[in-house]
Amino acid sequence: MNASDRTPADLLRSALAADAARPLVTFYDDATGERVELSVATFANWVAKTANLIQGELSAGPGDRVSLLLPAHWQTAVWLLACSSVGVTVELGGDPAGADVVVAGPETLEAGLACSGERIALSLAPLGRRFPAAPAGYADYAVEVPSQGDRFAPFVPVDPDAPALVVGGVERSGVELVAQARVDAASLGLAPGSRLLSGLGYGDWTGVSTGLYAPLAAGGSVVLCRNLDRLAPEAFEKRVESERVTDTAL
Repeated sequence: MNASDRTPADLLRSALAADAARPLVTFYDDATGERVELSVATFANWVAKTANLIQGELSAGPGDRVSLLLPAHWQTAVWLLACSSVGVTVELGGDPAGADVVVAGPETLEAGLACSGERIALSLAPLGRRFPAAPAGYADYAVEVPSQGDRFAPFVPVDPDAPALVVGGVERSGVELVAQARVDAASLGLAPGSRLLSGLGYGDWTGVSTGLYAPLAAGGSVVLCRNLDRLAPEAFEKRVESERVTDTAL
């Protein structure tokens, strides 16, 4: 990736320029049997649409805070990069009462109602399906995002030194996040083309770094696995082989 990259959004742009067709995020949910693979280009398209939703429909921008009450999931990864693209501060598991926007999954809808601002619900169902009906107090992400634009430009340039991510009680700017992701990538032995399988959650920096930022910073890709404890050992070994995994974080 480029040494001049200073935000996660910069890392994604560099990945697009290097090889837009290669896989970036492959997601498994071993509770449902779901498998989703997103190339750099497809992932970036989801990020652009979500960033347009955040900026245009939710009227959020630099200085605002988005609370993500979501597990490790490919759509969570999209929201993390979309928030970086807009310049809002994203808090993984953050207090919804203090957030300008809350993004909740099926298991956190009640908690998210503490947010007095905009609320978005994700079904986290296979294929990104919508809810049968939008949960009370929420807009359905799967309904709102498809009509958003495929290209994104922030109204205000993103400040790399502004708070970008809060996870595990630690706040990092875009510059700090990218620097730490590079350190993590080196410690994991990641390089361009590396394929890291992560079974860790997004509840702390280690999980979100191995499950997104470190592979992105290295020019590699991630196989993100939810409910991995439900997978039999022989099936796990088969996945490692079939997905051409080079490194694991379990």
